[in-house]
Amino acid sequence: MKVIASILTLVLLVNGVSKAQQNQDIKNNYVKLGQKAVIDGKFKEAVTHLEKAMPAEANNAEVLYMLGYSYYHTGDYPKAVSTFGQVISLKPNNVSAYYYRGKARNIMGNQVSASNAERDKLLQASIRDFSKAIELNGEDLKLFQNRALAYRDYGILKGQKVAKLYDKNAAEGAFKACLDDLQHLLDATPGRKDITDEMKKAKVYMANLDR
Repeated sequence: MKVIASILTLVLLVNGVSKAQQNQDIKNNYVKLGQKAVIDGKFKEAVTHLEKAMPAEANNAEVLYMLGYSYYHTGDYPKAVSTFGQVISLKPNNVSAYYYRGKARNIMGNQVSASNAERDKLLQASIRDFSKAIELNGEDLKLFQNRALAYRDYGILKGQKVAKLYDKNAAEGAFKACLDDLQHLLDATPGRKDITDEMKKAKVYMANLDR
């Protein structure tokens, strides 16, 4: 729990929430309770408190970020996407908001309960989120890794030989983009077996497009 708490604290510091924690003039007590719940890893509790803080804090990017982060960790991905979108509208350069929105969209795009058209849109949107995050912070390797996986998932989707879905060129392009990102990771961190394994899988997926 101490490790989790320290990681969460770092995330909050990066996103400016520490400023709110240090502010003795916070009027909305639900924000204080929500902050504590997030740091303690009690995300359902955090959602309860932070939702009650709305709409009074609807223009507070830091509070919205905490709410989106809590939605994400409780598995409510549609609300996470919507809330991180609000954060981005207030703070367009918030890398972490793009990152978590991209991850939420990627998860939703892999849910078989969604229609193929919905999955297509979600996976493309996920790729765009990671690309924007990379544009803002190209030094963060986890952004490249997550975009690589989103490209892979999109390639797999478009490679399915289903009417109105199959698109060999789109699938091939996605797999190539996936390999480019994975190679970038391998160049930065040589010897990573997890990356070489993913590269092998992507190459197999691409080769199977002609079968």
